[in-house]
Amino acid sequence: MTVAVIALAAAGCGKSSTEASSGSDKSSSGYNGKGIGLAYDIGGKGDQSFNDAAYAGFQKAEKDFKISGRDIEPQDGESDADKVQRLETLAKSGYNPVIGVGFAYAPAVKQVAAKYPKVTFGIIDDNTIQLKNVADMVFHEEQSSYLAGVAAAKTTKKNHIGFIGGVDIPLIHKFEAGFVQGAKSVNPKVKIESQYLTQTPAEGGFSSPDKGKDAANGQIEAGADVIYQAAGLSGQGVIQAAAAHKVWAIGVDSDQYTQSALAKYKDYILGSALKNVGGAVYELTKSVVEGKPLSGEQRGDLKSGGVGFADSNPKYQAMKDVVAAVDKAKQDIIDGKVTVNTK
Repeated sequence: MTVAVIALAAAGCGKSSTEASSGSDKSSSGYNGKGIGLAYDIGGKGDQSFNDAAYAGFQKAEKDFKISGRDIEPQDGESDADKVQRLETLAKSGYNPVIGVGFAYAPAVKQVAAKYPKVTFGIIDDNTIQLKNVADMVFHEEQSSYLAGVAAAKTTKKNHIGFIGGVDIPLIHKFEAGFVQGAKSVNPKVKIESQYLTQTPAEGGFSSPDKGKDAANGQIEAGADVIYQAAGLSGQGVIQAAAAHKVWAIGVDSDQYTQSALAKYKDYILGSALKNVGGAVYELTKSVVEGKPLSGEQRGDLKSGGVGFADSNPKYQAMKDVVAAVDKAKQDIIDGKVTVNTK
């Protein structure tokens, strides 16, 4: 699938749900839903990463299709029943599509989608739901992580880099696997620190900047001078620690160099391994508005623009050998010369 790459708008923090209307609730195609419904993952809006990428797609869909939308924040320590209630509220209110941001929504999406067969549901980062009215929006995260590994190994002055994952789960293992393989393609002897912040999402691995900062400080003290984080909101702490020690951080999901909330640290953000969550949200909404809703697995990769590597930092752009190595790696993956590990 071809995915529109969506630049992330700066999103404010807040726990309340918001409802915005950009004019009529009907588009010229005859769409008669109330608009787009979005339910955020752990960390919520304002994480400058995963959730905010979804929000950027939500905003663009509202504007381009002249529909309204409602987005709802998660609560700390919530249950699957809370997620079910949130999705049911959106579906019952007439929103279509209704999208759960994050694999944690899988049980809730499965339950609610079966109850509302005329509503299209989407879930980000899960491909286990096989219902006609559900689009499983997933990505080859390992491919963009491979590019992050190439960039890290080409940039390090100490041949010593680091990876920090938010939670020790298969999804985040893909990020680590790609990163390690990419780095070792440049230098098989590069030293790689690797750490996961928590064993479960409930322990705050994706929502605790302090945990990210502590982990990054430990890796920097051990000698790492480029650190890649796949940790949601916790990644902000990794970036803060990197900037404090004047070493490189690599962002994730969104182009973190361009985030207003991270502006004071941006000189130390080498680049970001992108996952076009916003594009997935936008494309699903577009399909529903046009009366041809997507369903089944929709997987973004380097070839489709569903994943990539952001090069907004002029300091990165000035490293011509690093840029060339990353560009070559990208082309090799697209051409099938390199297959990236997922474990």
